Amino acid sequence: MENELILGDNLEIMRKLPSESIDLIYLDPPFFSNRNYEVIWGDEGEIRSFKDRWSGGIEHYIGWLKERVQEMHRLLKPTGSIFLHCDWHADAYIRVYILDKIFGEKNFRNEIIWHYKSFHGNVKTYFAKKHDTIFFYTKSNKWTFHRLFDDDNEGTIDFERWNPYLVDGTKILGSNMPMQDSRFTRFYRRWVKENKRLPKPDDIVYEVVGQALDTVWDIKPVDPKSGDRIGYPTQKPEKLMEKILNSVTNEGDLILDPFVGGGTTVAVADKLKRQWIGIDQSVQAVKVTEMRLYNQRDLFSSPFTVKLHKYDYDTLRYKDAFDFETWIVEQHGGTPNSKQRGDLGIDGRTREGLPIQVKRSDNIGRNVIDNFRSACERFDANLFERNKKAGQPIGVLIAFTFGKGAIEEVARLKIQQGITIKLLQVEEIVPIAKKPKISVTVKDLGVDEKGHREIEFTAIGESDSGIEMYSWDWDYKETNGFKPEILLDKEGVQVRRLKPDAYIIAVRVFDNQGLESTEVIRLKVNGKIKRL
Repeated sequence: MENELILGDNLEIMRKLPSESIDLIYLDPPFFSNRNYEVIWGDEGEIRSFKDRWSGGIEHYIGWLKERVQEMHRLLKPTGSIFLHCDWHADAYIRVYILDKIFGEKNFRNEIIWHYKSFHGNVKTYFAKKHDTIFFYTKSNKWTFHRLFDDDNEGTIDFERWNPYLVDGTKILGSNMPMQDSRFTRFYRRWVKENKRLPKPDDIVYEVVGQALDTVWDIKPVDPKSGDRIGYPTQKPEKLMEKILNSVTNEGDLILDPFVGGGTTVAVADKLKRQWIGIDQSVQAVKVTEMRLYNQRDLFSSPFTVKLHKYDYDTLRYKDAFDFETWIVEQHGGTPNSKQRGDLGIDGRTREGLPIQVKRSDNIGRNVIDNFRSACERFDANLFERNKKAGQPIGVLIAFTFGKGAIEEVARLKIQQGITIKLLQVEEIVPIAKKPKISVTVKDLGVDEKGHREIEFTAIGESDSGIEMYSWDWDYKETNGFKPEILLDKEGVQVRRLKPDAYIIAVRVFDNQGLESTEVIRLKVNGKIKRL
């Protein structure tokens, strides 16, 4: 299967996924804290999804989450695992009323404490709350698990430190070794056994294996000033997800994150060559995650698809013809024809076996109807005659729009010859919308003390559905595609200091449907600003 990033209600989407198909589910649902904290992105999809969540207090929250975890239990393979991330506001309720009830107390494996040190103000009347809880459950008594080791002790052997514990450089005096150095003893002996000689100071650097990982994980949160920061306030560090995925999955396993948020789970799964499905009701979450994935892609990355509420007409209309034929046949529930030649003009079949022809065009004419009628008869003459006698369609013709001549010819065939052809417009199969428009103004704010030109860029998007966000690529190269340094900009205004040179800058706008448009700005800065 292809990796998928899906915009929508995770409950409805999970209900459509096959049972026992997922190896690991990691979920970081909105915490039960207060009415405003959980609204992170602030876009319409998120607010609409959560607006009634709090009306019943903790019982309502637990009921909402329990319904979703029940679906997750169905989706997990018998050997699968679930990691549920929460905090002190509801962790006891979640364990007792959801996880123990659905997965069973006997399938509880660990309560992991993610401890993070960050600024917590002047707390005087209680201890600063600086940890989250991650509950680890399995679906059965058989599951995948790889023991991990504390990687804080990676480094090289310090020979000066070791000298007092060696006899003639060959023997370790383990009985006199301090307790904290026992790991060095194990690794030293292993190194000698594997390499058939003693290590030397100029040997290659190698790691020192620490103790097996326990249930308290000290992992720094993502620094607000870090280049890894994407603008998502509860962004999780990749190191946290690496530990989870490496411990309970293998390459090729399928990971589900039903609250994709800032996209850390799927970004790490992609790097570790796991398959994945990410779901979120927020357009901003889906689009930020999509660009984050594109930014880290290389030649070995697996393809992925993004499923939105609506599809851009221009993108579909001018898509590669064969790719579009395959995609729209599948969206209609049919089976596409894998051959591009010798198919008699038939691009696929419906579930009932009817031939399908796809025209990636508007205003289809009468001649297409005539040709399709003949193609259906040549494709399967017996099926053609059977459906004709039964008054059933002989085939399905899909296009963006049909002209008057085509519609009249379909009517004539039905009345005069008893032949029914089903015409389907693309928008009857998938919802279509027009992508947003975008314009960019450039304003010279003068020269700073270093001689750099200070420039204000203002992007203005227009869409009937409303504008969600903007992203900026300050070194745009068409061959590399759009790879933004700024993923999330809700205002569309950026100020940059540029030295004299030529620049190609791209800004992308996203509307409430997740549709997008890009404007490329070619700029020359040399004493004054000139748009090329």
